[in-house]
Amino acid sequence: MKNILKKFNWIYFVSRRFSTVDKKGRSAVTSFLAVLGIAFGVMALTVIVSVMNGLQMSYINSIMEISSYHVRVTPESQFNEKAFLDTVAQIPEISVVQRFYESQALVAGKRGKQQGALIRSVSADIMNTDAGFANEVSLISGSFDLTTPNSIVLGSSLAMSLGVLTGDNVTLLAVSGTSDVELIDDSRVFTVTGVFSCGYADINATFAFVSDSAGNGLLGANPKPIYGLKLKNSNMDSKIISILSENPLYANYESWRSYNRAFFGALRVEKNMLMMLIFIIFIVVGVNIFNGMRRICYERREEICVFSAVGGKKDDIMLIFTIQGALTGFYGALSGTILGLLLSVNVSTIFMLISKISYYVQYFFTSVFSPDSAVYVRQNMLYMVYAQIPAQINFSEVFVIALFGMLASLTASMIASRGILRLSCAEVLRDE
Repeated sequence: MKNILKKFNWIYFVSRRFSTVDKKGRSAVTSFLAVLGIAFGVMALTVIVSVMNGLQMSYINSIMEISSYHVRVTPESQFNEKAFLDTVAQIPEISVVQRFYESQALVAGKRGKQQGALIRSVSADIMNTDAGFANEVSLISGSFDLTTPNSIVLGSSLAMSLGVLTGDNVTLLAVSGTSDVELIDDSRVFTVTGVFSCGYADINATFAFVSDSAGNGLLGANPKPIYGLKLKNSNMDSKIISILSENPLYANYESWRSYNRAFFGALRVEKNMLMMLIFIIFIVVGVNIFNGMRRICYERREEICVFSAVGGKKDDIMLIFTIQGALTGFYGALSGTILGLLLSVNVSTIFMLISKISYYVQYFFTSVFSPDSAVYVRQNMLYMVYAQIPAQINFSEVFVIALFGMLASLTASMIASRGILRLSCAEVLRDE
């Protein structure tokens, strides 16, 4: 053990000595650029991944809290509702049970504007009984009031497409209810009591909520209910389905994974492509480090040959430069991670700052070259949208990105130092 420590001490001493000497001249620039490349790579990817996670989680939370739930239960002909509710009440992992009805409809608004929508009939007190639903539904105008007869709450994009505001009337022209309901009827007039928005655009563009009492008359005498279950841990969906399937409740169970398979599959592909981009970026950084480290090793060929002549092993000599590369990767990854986390936490402020800077720059040049058009200059609303995206930091992903940065530098330095050891010591010392 003592011999190993002694060997490592002289290797580390020589490596640090080389690093100290290389702080001047061309080698210092090469080392600084290598650290800077890794730092900027880690910083940029940390911010990108955090913003993408925030965007994706806003989609996922809205879908699971408003649309799909964690487990959807569709009753069959011999379904026993009382037995089902008793069984669900005994499972502590289930936090919310909501019964709802849904149907496709054609909605008509002002000036003959029409739009397809998904009509969902829910309990009037859903905002009080379902905290997740209330947290995701952000009311733009009015209130989520379904207690008034023939009241309806529309998604923001749907309301815009129909040209209606709170207090206006909409007509459900065609509703796909049961056989005892007329498909087309212009007498189904509802009053808009609220307009909501959430983190997923498709819900804003298609969803409309009515009360369960209105849904019973709208969808028919015996509409087919759906039960939405929300779990304390969304990853326990398979376990809950297994527990419910053991009882003869005569129902079909569908997890949020299968119900949203296409969408979540697209998000997974997007994340995999991003991780591939991370790998490619660090390959480029590693190549630059390799070229710089190879030149540094070549400049140290006399010292390398002296070490070899006095008994230094090739692996030990290679370790000298490997430590330099590892320290370069560590400093770059550490500084890049810190900067990336700081930017991710303040991403909203940064986008707002960029928006203001771009506005004032554009306003300045417009005022100089075309003063009459300066009054039409406006801030870029796209930056406002980006500023509203909450960055979500996943520390495991940040660790993987930093690890990639350190491994790129370490691998490049190992390959570069291995090549210089092929030199003949006698030839190098003779030439010098």
